[in-house]
Amino acid sequence: MAVVKKVKVKIYTKSTGYVEAELTDEYAPKTFEKIINALPIESTAYRWGDEVYFSTPVEADEENAVETVEKGVIAFWPPGNALCIFWGPTPASRRPDEIRPASPVNVLG
Repeated sequence: MAVVKKVKVKIYTKSTGYVEAELTDEYAPKTFEKIINALPIESTAYRWGDEVYFSTPVEADEENAVETVEKGVIAFWPPGNALCIFWGPTPASRRPDEIRPASPVNVLG
């Protein structure tokens, strides 16, 4: 049985200050390693519905990608090379209780 890696990271924005998050290699180990190796990442954050996303220097293919996520999930969006944080519906959501990224994402935490 493989050991799951977990790494605590701090995300900073002017509006929220520092927020601590935990990334794991449980769902997308190749993407996880690429993100961890690219830290620290400095970028501009954008909002899309109840999602915030920011570009990264990382390129990764879909890896166990999912079409919907739960509140609080941190994921990598391959088409945009972006990290995303979800806390509610997006413009792509089909129901008020669904959190749907623009396209499938690799879950990291």
